[in-house]
Amino acid sequence: MLLTIDIGNTNVTLGLYSGNVLGSHWRLATDHARMPDEYGLQFQGLLQNAGRTAKDLKAICLASVVPQLTGRVVQACKEYLEKDPFVVDVGVKTGIKVRYEDPKAVGADRIADAVAVMYLYGGPACIIDFGTATTFNALTRDGEYLGGAITAGVNLATEALFTHAAKLPRIDLQRPPSVIGRNTVHAMQAGLLFGYVSMVEGMVERFRRELGPQMKVVATGGLAEIVAQETDVIQIIAPWLTNQYVCGGLVLIVCMYRNRCYTQGNSDIDFHSVSSNQIFHRHIDSDCRANTHVNSHSVADLGCARTGERHHTHPALSSH
Repeated sequence: MLLTIDIGNTNVTLGLYSGNVLGSHWRLATDHARMPDEYGLQFQGLLQNAGRTAKDLKAICLASVVPQLTGRVVQACKEYLEKDPFVVDVGVKTGIKVRYEDPKAVGADRIADAVAVMYLYGGPACIIDFGTATTFNALTRDGEYLGGAITAGVNLATEALFTHAAKLPRIDLQRPPSVIGRNTVHAMQAGLLFGYVSMVEGMVERFRRELGPQMKVVATGGLAEIVAQETDVIQIIAPWLTNQYVCGGLVLIVCMYRNRCYTQGNSDIDFHSVSSNQIFHRHIDSDCRANTHVNSHSVADLGCARTGERHHTHPALSSH
C-alpha cells in the first residue's frame, strides 16, 4: 500500500492507496508546534483505525508547502512507520515542464495537481485550488506548467473581515437568499460567495484567452463544490479537498519512478501517447492488483471535457 501525505498551510491530508484506489483518508489541522513524535503516534493511530499497520506500507510519498514541518514529518515516518518518504519537489522528474521564472518557488502541491490533471484529463487546463490561498494554475496541452495567479482564499478573506472590521461577525460561508443582503451576515455571505464566483468567471475567461478555447477548468479544494454550484465555467470538480488530486498526482509520480515511465535523464513524457491504463497497471502494490480498478481509457480519451460539461473526480482516484 502507498501512504500519501500532503502538508498544506491549513490542513495535513493523508490518503491510503491500494494500487491506484484511494481507501481511508484523513484531514488533520496543520500545527506548526507539533513535534515528530506527535505526528508519528498520530499516523500510527490512523493506520490502526483503518485496520492497518506500518508493515502494510510499501512506500510513503510526501508533498509539502510548509518547509518547517517537512523535516518533522519525514522523521516521524522514518521512526514510527519505518519508511523513508519519497519527497516531491521541483527536482523530481514528473513529466511536467515548469516554466516558472523560479521553478523552486512552485509549491509541490501545484505540481502534483498538474501531474494528475495532465494524466487524467489532459491539457490545456486551468486548475483552480480553493485552499488557504485561491490559486489559478495554467497547464498547456504539452504538459507545461506556465504559472498562474494567487489571491487570498475565501476563508482567509472571511477571517480578515472579522479580525479587522469591529462590527463584522465571524460567519460560515453559505449561499445567502439573495445577492442583495438584508442583514450583515447575508451581506457578507453575498459579497464573499458571489464575489469569488465572479472572480473565478473573470479569471477563467482571461486564462482561456491565453490557453485557447479547448481549455478545461478543474476545481479542487474544500470550497470547490460550493463555488461550482454558482457558475457553469467549472467543468471538473474534485470533491475532497486537495488530497483527491494532489495524492492522485503523488500516486502517478511514484508509479513513474518505480516503473520507469520516463527514460533516465529525460524528464519529457509524451502525455498523448502514454495511457493511464499503462501507468496504473504498473502500480507499486502488486498484492492488491486483483482489487484495483484500472481505467482502460487513454489520456486523450480522458481529456475530452467540453465547455458546459461537468465531471467529478475520475473513478481511479475516488474514495472507497
